Amino acid sequence: MGVSVEAQVTGRVVRVEKNAGDLVAIEDTILVLESMKMEIPVEAPNAGCVREIRVSEGDNVEEGDILAVLD
Repeated sequence: MGVSVEAQVTGRVVRVEKNAGDLVAIEDTILVLESMKMEIPVEAPNAGCVREIRVSEGDNVEEGDILAVLD
């Protein structure tokens, strides 16, 4: 069972910085959302491996949507 990384705000995915299989440290930026003309980094809540990225650049997301899953 992995750790879900959720959107903390409603916005648009402007950049995906990690891919499935990438290793991440705690607080590494996984992707960047744009909300209200501000770029908001979405960080890894813990160290691990990215199991999946569930969004693509340009996707609109709602607060609470699962963006990625870490192992």
